[in-house]
Formats: sequence, C-alpha cells, structure tokens
Amino acid sequence: MEEYVVYLIVVSVISWTTLCLVTRKVFPKRSYDFCTRIVSSVHASLAVVLASRSVQDWSCPLCPLASRSSPKQHCWPCSWTCLSKEMVGALWITEISSPFLHLREMLKEVGYRDTHLNLAADIAFALIFSMARMIGGPYLTYVTLSAPNPLLIKAMALGLQLVSAFWFYKIVRMVRYKLGRIRSSSTSSITIAKAHQSTS
Repeated sequence: MEEYVVYLIVVSVISWTTLCLVTRKVFPKRSYDFCTRIVSSVHASLAVVLASRSVQDWSCPLCPLASRSSPKQHCWPCSWTCLSKEMVGALWITEISSPFLHLREMLKEVGYRDTHLNLAADIAFALIFSMARMIGGPYLTYVTLSAPNPLLIKAMALGLQLVSAFWFYKIVRMVRYKLGRIRSSSTSSITIAKAHQSTS
C-alpha cells in the first residue's frame, strides 16, 4: 500500500474520532445516538460534496463508463483501487439523503416528535431518497450493468438497487401512515369544534 494512502487513512480515523469526541463534549446531555448522527450527517455531506466536485462534466457525470478514477477523485481513500465513476455515482446517490434521515431522528430527541417540523423532515427525506434511489439508482444500475465493469461491481450495483427498492417501499408506507394520521387528527379536530359550537 502506498505511503500517502496509509497517511490518509490514519488522518481520517483520527479526524472522525476527534469529531465524535468533540460532539459528545458539546452535547453531553444528548444520547450517543444523537451525537453519532451528527457525525454521520457531516460525513454524508462531505461525501456528497466531494463526489460532486469530482464530476468533470455534469452533462454526463458518469462518462466515460467503467473508467478508472479521475485525478479529481484521487482525494478518496480508496483511490488506489480501480474506483470507477459508477462507484462515485453510487456514493453520491446513497449519501445524499442521509443527513435528512439523521435529522428526522435528531428532531425527535430534541422534542419535535409528531410536529410539522418533523413531518417536513420526513417528507424531505422521502422525496430526496425517492428521487436519488428510484430515479438515479435505476439509471446508475443500468449503466453499470451495461458497461464492461467487473462482475463484483455489477453485483454491487444490482444489490444496491434491490435494497433501495425495499427501503423505498418502507418509506412510502411510513409517509402514507403519517399523512393518514394528520388527516384523521384534522377530521377529529373539526368534529370536536362542530360539537362544541352546537352545544354552545
């Protein structure tokens, strides 16, 4: 393994560990889960930014297919392997919704469970996940399977899309449940208000 790769891995481990410890110090009354979600959100945001910056041509972000990593992508710790543009695309697709996933849970912990703010975070997560995984994902899977990639990369692309479809199904059910609860609570509020008016 090249020396700069070892250095990059060591620096990364120290940096993320430090961020985790600092987060625990800043939020001592919050749960460990809350703090790790902050770190995970920072990590996901950084991954999306770096993946976006590595795109050389936004008119065809995955071109050329099955190519080795570009010089811009050599900032990634795994750049000593054949990091294809499809893998960078997969990183972008999988991480773009992660901060919103974590935001949903963090809002619950700070007392915003079952509020409009939490619902907005749920819907934002559902929309971003759906667009990334169910629009961008199938396209990425198609180009990965049709390009001369190694079998392992093709299997990973197909597996990622199958997992994404499963979670998409679960997210749709969650959104329908939450919207149904809002409708039922609105209906009951109107009924109570009408009953109150009729008695007064």
